Amino acid sequence: MARARITGTGSAVPAKVLTNFDLEKMVETSDEWITTRTGIKERRIAVEGEYTSTFAAAAARNALEMAGVAADEIDLIIVGTLSPDFPFPSTACLVQNELKAGRAAAFDLSAACSGFIYALSVAEKFIGAGAMRRVLVIGSEVMSRTVDWTDRNTCMLFGDGAGAVVLEASDDGRGVQSTHLHSDGNYWELLYQAGCGSRNPAVQKSLDERHVYLTMQGNEVFKLAVRAMEEAAQEALQANGCTVADIGLFIPHQANRRIIDAIGKRLGLTDEQLFVNLERYGNTSAASIPIALDEAHRAGRIKDGDIVLFDAFGGGLTWGSALVRW
Repeated sequence: MARARITGTGSAVPAKVLTNFDLEKMVETSDEWITTRTGIKERRIAVEGEYTSTFAAAAARNALEMAGVAADEIDLIIVGTLSPDFPFPSTACLVQNELKAGRAAAFDLSAACSGFIYALSVAEKFIGAGAMRRVLVIGSEVMSRTVDWTDRNTCMLFGDGAGAVVLEASDDGRGVQSTHLHSDGNYWELLYQAGCGSRNPAVQKSLDERHVYLTMQGNEVFKLAVRAMEEAAQEALQANGCTVADIGLFIPHQANRRIIDAIGKRLGLTDEQLFVNLERYGNTSAASIPIALDEAHRAGRIKDGDIVLFDAFGGGLTWGSALVRW
């Protein structure tokens, strides 16, 4: 059975930088308060005329260029996002049009911050079944338009951007070795955005009641995230007969430095095994892992044959892991 091998990575982020010192002028907070609690120093913010599809298409182009694959050779486009351009059509269809990827089927996948791993899992199943040969998987978000910029507990956390990978069928044993997906809807109210769906449609009443903004119970999410991500990482290692010592690079969802450090400590990872770029981008939700992967790859942190482990947790609740042999 063919495996889905990552042959190209790409990322794209807004040019506008919003630092913690900028936030000090907007809400009651400080650089020290934010850095101590999250590890974030700055984040990228979309400006007028920039959308989730803007960064998704740009990241996709970069990944396609690295892979040496033309857009019209792509069979399928999956965009993991919780901040699509529209409820419909899908952001993936907008990206398909922008890239002129006329052969590709296209759809969005909603699994919050776990969206990239969920999309990667779907893509590798299509390739493994022989239904597709080349799939473009994108995580893209404009989180800045989902947060209340008067709430210091949430607005400091999130940033915008996109990351993408090209997956191609391969018979040499490299590629995605396994993916592991989980969810628990019992905890949906810990992290959600109430509008503007069928419960709270996009009418003036819902906007007045601030349903448009993301809501999060941070302390509870923290505790569940650490446990779930540790278990998902161990699950991927055990499924492939690997140990922590075999990991070349561990790329977790970039949500909070304390969460990342807690998982690293529980797993026994070294600093060299752990990739973190949270301080420069904040939490970019479904985009965080592919942005980090692209940075790590282009910086030479990943070599042929390396074991790379992805691990994420998000609203739903959703969580999952993926183990890749490079």
